[in-house]
Amino acid sequence: MSTKNEKFPVTLATRWLQSQGITFSSYLYPYQDHGGTAHSAQCLEVDEYCVIKTLIMEDEHRQPLIVLMHGTHQVSAKDLARLLGVKAIAPCEPAVAHKHSGYLVGGTSPFGVRKAMPVYMEASILDVPLIYLNGGKRGFLISLTPSEVLRLLQPTLVKVAIKRLKSE
Repeated sequence: MSTKNEKFPVTLATRWLQSQGITFSSYLYPYQDHGGTAHSAQCLEVDEYCVIKTLIMEDEHRQPLIVLMHGTHQVSAKDLARLLGVKAIAPCEPAVAHKHSGYLVGGTSPFGVRKAMPVYMEASILDVPLIYLNGGKRGFLISLTPSEVLRLLQPTLVKVAIKRLKSE
């Protein structure tokens, strides 16, 4: 349960969490390109619904934002744009997401990001007792309670989830 174990990576996210005095559990798994939350959930033997994606998105003015979403769902960009009063929301290109967050796509954590960005979290995440988020490196997840994430990131709660199709 401690991140002091040498086998776990030290990342911007873990440093930031430690600076906040947060205890979290760490999990390594064999990263797979395009494996997504289905792969990590299978490796850790947890419900994919509890594995939370950290998505770096942007509006039509290229203003970045973070969206936290269940692994089994996707973001309705149209609904989110409507909620935010902007014309469009879209995922950032990987290089742009890296520039904003400091993380590679597939290893993006909402903690310790390079650039301060507003955070939006699917409200139903609060109904899950324990969630798994990226720890800042591909193949590395950490677990926290959703209430701890709420306290740390102070995200705006939204309802913009669309159930992902099995083929995605």
